[in-house]
Amino acid sequence: MNQEIISYAPATGEEVGRYPNTSAATINELVGRAQAASYQWRALGFRGRKTVLRAWAHYLAIHIDELAAVVSQETGKPLSDALLEVSIAIDHLSWAARNAGKYLRDSHRFSGLLLANMSTRVEYQPLGVVGVIGPWNYPVFTPMGSIAYALAAGNAVVFKPSEYTPGVGHWLGESFNQVAPNANVFFVATGGPETGAALTKSAVNKIAFTGSTATGKKIAAICAETLTPVLMECGGTDPAIIDRDCNIDKAAEAVLWGAMANAGQTCVGIERVYVHEDVADRFIEKISLLARGVVAGREYGAATMPSQLKVIDSHIKDAARLGAEFVVGGIDSVQPPYVLPTIMINTPEESLAITEETFGPTLTIRRVATMGEAIALSNASKYGLSASVWSKRQGKAIARQLHCGMVSINSVLAFTATPSMPFGGVKQSGYGRIHGPEGLREFTYTRAVVALRFRIPLEFATFKRTAFTDRFIKRFIQALNR
Repeated sequence: MNQEIISYAPATGEEVGRYPNTSAATINELVGRAQAASYQWRALGFRGRKTVLRAWAHYLAIHIDELAAVVSQETGKPLSDALLEVSIAIDHLSWAARNAGKYLRDSHRFSGLLLANMSTRVEYQPLGVVGVIGPWNYPVFTPMGSIAYALAAGNAVVFKPSEYTPGVGHWLGESFNQVAPNANVFFVATGGPETGAALTKSAVNKIAFTGSTATGKKIAAICAETLTPVLMECGGTDPAIIDRDCNIDKAAEAVLWGAMANAGQTCVGIERVYVHEDVADRFIEKISLLARGVVAGREYGAATMPSQLKVIDSHIKDAARLGAEFVVGGIDSVQPPYVLPTIMINTPEESLAITEETFGPTLTIRRVATMGEAIALSNASKYGLSASVWSKRQGKAIARQLHCGMVSINSVLAFTATPSMPFGGVKQSGYGRIHGPEGLREFTYTRAVVALRFRIPLEFATFKRTAFTDRFIKRFIQALNR
């Protein structure tokens, strides 16, 4: 295994940094150190951890331009997009720090009449050490949804950033050390796929993974051997549904951004549009006009992962072979290191551009006769991450029928910037949730605690239980359930 990994600027191919290719032995050492330190971190309590995490959020906010520059350099995205990503990530960190105590405090339960002499409560206990495997498309925002919430819940974290954005991960680790130099509860292990595999096989108490469904399945299989729980945030082919009563101009503008921002490299980015036939021509004309004004290298950057260009190219050519018509871009839209904005209509539902995640600035648009047809086509995918619905009167009704984890009505991707809302998918888009109260509890286990308050003459849990006690229990339950 090489001792170093090299980070390159996507647009130019220039080297921007070298980082350790962390070995399995080092991973195991870091996990051990994190496990040892986690007990003290847990003992700080919600208030103590809040102080540390708020200080980290403050540090990130002060140095936001510095971190955004690293993000922009390694991902190739415009600095403005990098600043937006970091800003939302800081907001999530701050929210988790402030709200962990509220949502993870002991919950007292009714003991029931049969056990009225008992006190009952549910505790949310931290797991120990959480291994976080992050992606390259949003190298701060996405892993922070696991890192911040796991730390706030009382866990230690070992974070393996993508090999395409190791500098971002290294920067995050160093920033945490600035505010908590001796905590030993947040370690960053840069490296390639072998490092990620080593973290998966280590003695962590949970893995939080973001990436492709194919890789997610491999990680889940490894973790199944030790019953290590896994949080999976995988890909999707997210739809937008355009009803005939919506604001076409607003829908076109937002859907275009949702599809092509960050060069389409967004797991919750829009890849499919189902538009009511009554307004289809207007919508296609409007979004096509806007798309022609989007310039690769200006509004969005180069493809971060060079190999993804082959995937995007194959999807475009497959759609063309099956009869798709290009209204923006064409069969030669992939021009390394960029992909030009591409919009296709009349794309067959069996094409790769619809059935698989393209992860590029491409969009397919299909006319539908009814919203029922749009819903059925949206749900036909093996994925179920998110969706966008555009309708003045039927937005909520349509959203309720979609098989996905998140829906934005008359907006796109709004759930990403809302820290209190859970984030995650269904079907092959993954399972588990980050963000919100659900995201905090994702990094805990529930423990039931029952304690005797006072004794009563009837003893149930004994071999000396009498016939009178048996009759009493039976008649009592019968009386309660008449």
